[in-house]
Amino acid sequence: MALMEGKVAVVTGAGGGIGAATAELLANEGAKVVVNDLGGSRDGSGADSSAADEIVARIREAGGEAVADAHSVATPDGAQGILNAALEAFGRIDVWINNAGILRDKTLLKLEEADWDAVIDVHLKGSFLCTQVAARQLRAQGDGGSIINTTSVSGMLGNFGQTNYSAAKAGIYGLTRTASIELQRFEIRVNAVAPIAKTRMTEDLPMFAKVETMTPQHVAPVHLFLASDLSSEVTGQVLSVAGGKLAAYKVVESPGRFKEGSDGIWEASEIAEHFASITKL
Repeated sequence: MALMEGKVAVVTGAGGGIGAATAELLANEGAKVVVNDLGGSRDGSGADSSAADEIVARIREAGGEAVADAHSVATPDGAQGILNAALEAFGRIDVWINNAGILRDKTLLKLEEADWDAVIDVHLKGSFLCTQVAARQLRAQGDGGSIINTTSVSGMLGNFGQTNYSAAKAGIYGLTRTASIELQRFEIRVNAVAPIAKTRMTEDLPMFAKVETMTPQHVAPVHLFLASDLSSEVTGQVLSVAGGKLAAYKVVESPGRFKEGSDGIWEASEIAEHFASITKL
């Protein structure tokens, strides 16, 4: 039996790249898929539904079931519209993958508020709105389910020129961790993937100039794993995918050092003196 037989999956930002690869793989494994994509440019401007329509056509040609949706993830009405498309076409949802994203890279000193807001709206606010909409539907259905967010190495470690993107992706880490705690009682799993892959959003970056070994097809099976019952006991995890390498991101705390004495209050000079041992992992 196929891994996703009888399940309905929503994939946002599925008109190309990682989202398209994931939507097609889920469909090949038996899922009915809502292919969501606003069809805008890399910076979020414009709209064109043809990208989602093309992926739906490919899924149907391969014998799968899919519908296209062009709502924006960045508004409450848009998130609800995506859910409505799934309910109208297939009557339920089982999996929701938040993959939609844009880039407006600038260094901190050059970053304009509009570029900050646009990236935060699509990545972080969009992930919140869609996670909330999906969670409410999954709770109402009473059968559990899987929500998969998209974070980034930029959010985990930082990256030059990506203040807005890094902040959004770090926020998605926190969103994923907290949602996984709150929704566990409803048997709703919430995980995230931090992919490094050559896509329309990244193909002109120097690190991808001659790289053909980190593709969307490397990421899609991780989405499939987290979407399927193979991960029925997995929640609150952030999986890193870079070509053939899989790893997990975790926030860790150093063992630290206790202040000697009864008051436990550190002097600034003492922090400087013992800083190496305080921060050593």
